[in-house]
Amino acid sequence: MMLRFNEADHAAISAAVAKAEKATDGEIVTIVADRSDAYHDVGLHYAVLAMLLVPAVLAFVPESMIDWWTGLLLGWNAELTQGPLMLFLFVKLAAAFLVVRFALAYMPLRMALTPASTKSRRVRRRALALFRVGAERRTTGRTGILLYVSLAEHRAEIVADEAIHSRVEPEVWGDAMAALIEKVKAGRPGEGMVGAVERIGEVLAKCLPPTGENPNELPDRLIEL
Repeated sequence: MMLRFNEADHAAISAAVAKAEKATDGEIVTIVADRSDAYHDVGLHYAVLAMLLVPAVLAFVPESMIDWWTGLLLGWNAELTQGPLMLFLFVKLAAAFLVVRFALAYMPLRMALTPASTKSRRVRRRALALFRVGAERRTTGRTGILLYVSLAEHRAEIVADEAIHSRVEPEVWGDAMAALIEKVKAGRPGEGMVGAVERIGEVLAKCLPPTGENPNELPDRLIEL
């Protein structure tokens, strides 16, 4: 079941971001998407694979069965010439391709058959793209940080701007990710985002304490794509 964020979740996340930013010069952006990619290429790859498997499968079909099918379709005394054989193979190849391609038009099935590594790469790529558009170098001190959640893939990413990235090792964000994942698995994504924001705020307060000269340059609200 696809997780959703209600009005209370939006309000709680916005409040958590605003509170965290009071203790730091860092700017937190939160974005959630239903999914990070359509994975059309995954469906195409499976369809091509199914098509290529047809000759391999036919190679193991007993000759007696081939003779039986030939007699059934062309008559008992008919000979299987090159033309009908190629036509038969073409029909089988096309049928295998189309059946798998249309089956994988069903998104839950396509997502289930998409390799985990592919999902991780696409989520990371989308997070970086959104960060570059919405947060990177958009603050005076380059202090933006993005918390991105992709619901269909059950994955999240934290991407930080230069001033934060240079001070914080990637492993430090582990507590924020753990807080998020725990609540998302429990069906409470709003609480998960709030918990992650709070832990991100704790890290930012240590590496980028407030100077009183950093305005609120990025939106505090949760952005849903």
